[in-house]
Amino acid sequence: MAAGTTKAHISVHSTTFANKGNIPQHYGCDGEGVNPGLQIDGIPPATESVVLIMDDPDAPGGLFTHWLVWNIPPGEDIAENSNPGISGTNSAGKTGYHPPCPPNGRHRYYFRVFALNTPLNLPAGSNRNTLEAAMQNHIIARAELMGYYEKA
Repeated sequence: MAAGTTKAHISVHSTTFANKGNIPQHYGCDGEGVNPGLQIDGIPPATESVVLIMDDPDAPGGLFTHWLVWNIPPGEDIAENSNPGISGTNSAGKTGYHPPCPPNGRHRYYFRVFALNTPLNLPAGSNRNTLEAAMQNHIIARAELMGYYEKA
């Protein structure tokens, strides 16, 4: 498969919430604020690294990036309360997981995973634009999981 194509079928899911289900309070700002565990299945054999991007498209100021992680080893699950690779700077100006904490109503949170044909040579703390530029022409498969969160 040529670099940049995304014909392989992979999937991402969590054991704590279903796709299009509610993210438990434990993972948001009302709870412990730790990342949920994620399982990635169907990683293509040519995968050299995995990227995870979590964002909220419903944020009042536009797209809010909650978590950027790259160079996750292929074939490994992402454990709860972990940081499986190199972290970038999220929209809160910090690295690591930033829990869901919508200022109003129920928001959608997307966990997008990308299988890449190469590790990325990016310094920790890089921003989303830098990460997405580095990923270009290296994505061989992708998947997403979406969950809802509303503050208690």
